[in-house]
Amino acid sequence: MMSGIKGISGTMGTDYRVPRSDCSASLNTETWTTSNALIAQHAGKATGVVTNTRVTHATPASVYAHSAERDWECDSVMPPSARACKDIARQLIEDEPGRNLNVIMGGGIQAFISEPSKYSNDPLDTWACMRNDSRDLIREWKSHKEQLSASHAVVHDAGSLKNVDTEKTEYLLGLFGNGHMSFNYLRDKTDKGQPSLAQMATTAVKILKNNPNGFFLMVEGGLIDYAHHRGRAKVALDEGIELNEAVNQTVHLLEELNIKDETLLIVTSDHCHTLSINGYPERGSSMLGIADKSSADGISYTTLTYAVSGPENFQYEVVNGVARRRDPLQDDTTSWDYHQQATIAQDESKHGGGDVNIYATGPMAHLFHHVHEQSYVAHVVQYAAKMGRYKDRNVEKSPSSAMRLPSSSYALTIVSALSLALALLC
Repeated sequence: MMSGIKGISGTMGTDYRVPRSDCSASLNTETWTTSNALIAQHAGKATGVVTNTRVTHATPASVYAHSAERDWECDSVMPPSARACKDIARQLIEDEPGRNLNVIMGGGIQAFISEPSKYSNDPLDTWACMRNDSRDLIREWKSHKEQLSASHAVVHDAGSLKNVDTEKTEYLLGLFGNGHMSFNYLRDKTDKGQPSLAQMATTAVKILKNNPNGFFLMVEGGLIDYAHHRGRAKVALDEGIELNEAVNQTVHLLEELNIKDETLLIVTSDHCHTLSINGYPERGSSMLGIADKSSADGISYTTLTYAVSGPENFQYEVVNGVARRRDPLQDDTTSWDYHQQATIAQDESKHGGGDVNIYATGPMAHLFHHVHEQSYVAHVVQYAAKMGRYKDRNVEKSPSSAMRLPSSSYALTIVSALSLALALLC
């Protein structure tokens, strides 16, 4: 969705010739795919990445990195065989298009500095790697902007982000946690806490819209996927609501800025999960409640279940020497900590293979009309903005807003059982 070219699972910014974890193969620049962020930069547009996961995580990294392994987020996880390759955090700070991104916001401080406590009071994230080469990539980012004599800001909490002068700031780096940002229901919503996805997205638009040539913005609501991987449907649904709020606030802002009709907004998904909605629950019952009682074993089952999920979801118990499914009536299925039952136990919930929806509004939105390959999304973005492969295309002049060309803002997100992508081209 970022380049229009498919690669191997687990890689980013490379084509089919680069096997996963093959550093030497990824050093061949002929295998590198060109991100829409770089194409937009070459077209003179502003660019940005916003996520509530680590900014070095797979989706945001696909905007700027060329890596044979999505897990190489910092130097400490690079194997000896990959010494010739740069970790993803370094690519963001040192290479194009990462170093030229006007807006970078999300989590993942640990990947940028060996002593994250210098910038954050967060506890260390044991799921995330931590830099161990003694470099401070955040300081290096600031030094680069100072060398450019560019107005810039580095922020680490919601209050500081709120105080950014969006009319004058050219570059913004916001890192709001050592690892992924907090789930919304756990998030400290004071100025000392982490910003919401909506606050990050709208702040990004306010900065990027200052470029008269338009902008390209990728926004990811990645904690929906994170919650699904842990088999916690209530948390995933709540994160979906947060994504919805981010979309709504962004649309309202585009209206206030009088650029909505010139902006292509795309909301789609990179994959689904194995979450199922089971029938037939009684009318008026909670989505998080009981659907029915099984005619086979007489045990109730919830409206939401996973096909494949973590061991916490594989809920069986032994009664009178017989293993049977645990009755969900014994638990509070509306709890934030409840793990929906699963058919197959795994280390975590897995992605599904179902088709996902794509929604779009604005110039060239009509190009999304049927079943499409995911790589098609990148081509529509380029075509709408007359950049990249389609920079020389001809369009008949028309007063219709459907034919007006957008700046560019692109967002990728994860909703409910899915991963969703939101794209704005202004």
